[in-house]
Amino acid sequence: MKKLWACLVLASTALAGCQDAASTGGAGGGAGGARQHLTIVGSSTVYPFTKAVVESFARANPSFRAPVLESTGTGGGMKLFCGGVGAQFPDVANASRRIKASEFADCQKNGVRQIAEVQIGIDGLTLIQARNAPQPLRLALADVYKALAARPFGQPQTAKTWRDVNPALPATPIQVFGPPTTSGTRDALVELMLEKGCQSDPAMKALKESNEDEYKAICTKVREDGAFIEAGENDNLLVQKVSGNPGAVGVLGFAFLEENQGAVQPVAIDGVLPTYQTIASYQYPGARPLFVYVKGEHAQVIPGLREFMAEYGRAMAQGGYLTQHGLIVSPADVAAKATQAATQLTPINAQGLS
Repeated sequence: MKKLWACLVLASTALAGCQDAASTGGAGGGAGGARQHLTIVGSSTVYPFTKAVVESFARANPSFRAPVLESTGTGGGMKLFCGGVGAQFPDVANASRRIKASEFADCQKNGVRQIAEVQIGIDGLTLIQARNAPQPLRLALADVYKALAARPFGQPQTAKTWRDVNPALPATPIQVFGPPTTSGTRDALVELMLEKGCQSDPAMKALKESNEDEYKAICTKVREDGAFIEAGENDNLLVQKVSGNPGAVGVLGFAFLEENQGAVQPVAIDGVLPTYQTIASYQYPGARPLFVYVKGEHAQVIPGLREFMAEYGRAMAQGGYLTQHGLIVSPADVAAKATQAATQLTPINAQGLS
């Protein structure tokens, strides 16, 4: 049985070969011989929370090798995670949005069928300015959309300054540092702010029903003329760019705002500032759930994976130490379900994915 699992880890496409190895003595050494540590990839927003869990897990479990954690962005992380079953593929993926139906399908196609989903808490997609910005911005969702859309309401993008978007705003050039297309935070920006701003026009809601492709082109495509600047997956670097440029705006997760309040300040959206309370209640328009995904096929062969997720369950609970790192605890019923998912690793199905 040990050799059978070892073969599963080493070769995701060779189930028949695994059976042969189990019976003929091939692929020796056991599952642990393939890889003795956890590998974790994914979201830069979730990264600091998982990093805290990794550090706590390593201190409490010296018999296990420390997990290897990499910030690849949600999209890049899910691509690696869904690549297959085996030692060359990650065990855990951090995600700042829910797994997409297309990603779930890729996982299934590549033999990753036991995917456990754990909603670790809530984050707020925040827009930030330098603390010394000459005039703090206060934006409506429609302002964000009109400033960043490639074709606002189907018209050519001509806005150069925030005043071009809304006469009540300052004549500051639009310069927004944000995440790349591989980032879950980019997906959240589109879904929570651009689309909502676009839908302030009833005609756009109707367009979604009549011509979804055209709706997506108008409501979800970000301008590419230099006003929106992809700043990579390093949110600390993004903070530095914004704090050093008083006219710029940045897009990142609430935890990075909390850590850098001396250098940057939040932008109010529809009159609401991102705070623990406004995000927890979903009053703030940028509130969004955060996730980790676990490969069930690896749970019995990669040393420490189940113990690591049990530690994650303790860390994200009410009163857990992740709140000290800016994580906002989910409502009690959601948190209870997440804790159960972290310990039992029950697989999800495609129902409800988009």
